[in-house]
Amino acid sequence: MNNKLHTTFILGICIAIIATASCTSTTSEPSGPSFEKSALALPAIQAIASKPLITPPTIPAVIEEPQPQVITLTHKISKGESLSTIFSKLDLSRKDLHAIIHSNKLGKQFASIRPGKNLFVVTDDTGVLQQLSYKQSKVKTLIANRLDDRFNVEIISKSITTEIVNAQATINSSLFLDGKAAGLSDKTIMQLANIFAWDIDFALSLRKGDKFTVVYEKLFVEGQEFGTGEIISAEFVNQNHAFTAVRFEDKNGNVSYFSPEGKSMRKAFLRTPIEFARISSHFNLKRKHPVLNRIRAHKGVDYAARTGTPITTTGDGKITYRGRQRGYGRVVIVQHGQKYSSLYAHMSRFKKGQRVGSHVKQGNIIGYVGKSGLATGAHLHYEFRVNGIHRNPLTVKLPHAEPIKKSLLAAFKKQTQPLIAQLNKIKARNLLAQNTL
Repeated sequence: MNNKLHTTFILGICIAIIATASCTSTTSEPSGPSFEKSALALPAIQAIASKPLITPPTIPAVIEEPQPQVITLTHKISKGESLSTIFSKLDLSRKDLHAIIHSNKLGKQFASIRPGKNLFVVTDDTGVLQQLSYKQSKVKTLIANRLDDRFNVEIISKSITTEIVNAQATINSSLFLDGKAAGLSDKTIMQLANIFAWDIDFALSLRKGDKFTVVYEKLFVEGQEFGTGEIISAEFVNQNHAFTAVRFEDKNGNVSYFSPEGKSMRKAFLRTPIEFARISSHFNLKRKHPVLNRIRAHKGVDYAARTGTPITTTGDGKITYRGRQRGYGRVVIVQHGQKYSSLYAHMSRFKKGQRVGSHVKQGNIIGYVGKSGLATGAHLHYEFRVNGIHRNPLTVKLPHAEPIKKSLLAAFKKQTQPLIAQLNKIKARNLLAQNTL
């Protein structure tokens, strides 16, 4: 390294001398001594200059490949738009559309996009689709990624965290209004009503001063609340009668609500076939008919409701009649085993897909409120029969569903006793807080 530097230094001095000598020779004739010095130096300069110079190695230039550009589009889905029409608007390949829909079972879910939501499209700089995604909810996103000439469709789910909270309210106007005032969502209010629907007729027997305490789940995604989960335990005091329910999940994942003793909250029949409807006419064997204007037994209960309100069967059974029946208009009769049957009249229309012989489950929709037949306004006429004899649906004693199995009783106690203790602790704390106000 030192030899290279030395050679370079001497070469620089020689070049400077040559340049000086060249300038001098162009301005004046060389005189003796100076000319001689230049002549004497020339052989040395030539000797140095004749040595080959060491050139550094050539470094090849790095040529970077151009990175493919991606373009992300957000399309807000309009009413009436399908995935097919959106692909046409965005000039996307129909072949890719077919590949996505038929990629796997999840691909078909892209056909269920809803207006008002966004569809996210990623293409390369030539317009070829690389990714399609649709946010189904705050938790789930349906996403299709290109893999060569096909697509892989999957659902990406965000993790959900739960927090156990509670609420308590006293009924002043209605379950909905007072439930909302206590901070409950519509979903939790409906779930609360469904749990106690076999014991409490929320259309008829709710009274001012009734109260409830409910322990339930709040759901969070990335630290933000997005909904409510299941009711863990609850107590409803109706006309000074307390009903307590606790959630139990067996090893197969089946969930039901039971009393603390293990009796099912579910009965074989619901009291009412319409949620929160107003009773317009009670069971009365000496009632004067409003259209015929003569005494005619009213062997059921009438529920006033808007035309089109869903009507649900009050118990499991089989449809034995579905058609028109004189003054009853459109009628459905359901047979519940050998002993019980129920009748639903004055329907505006029947539930599609059902017929005589169809099996229905408790809570299934069988038709919709109307005023067919001899009816002065839209309402449901509901009858309940025991061994063919009409009974008042509001007062007849209804059979219970099966209690917790004896083989599950130990697991039931182990799982539910802490939940009942938690409910009692919350009730006591809330009572103490009320007394100190």
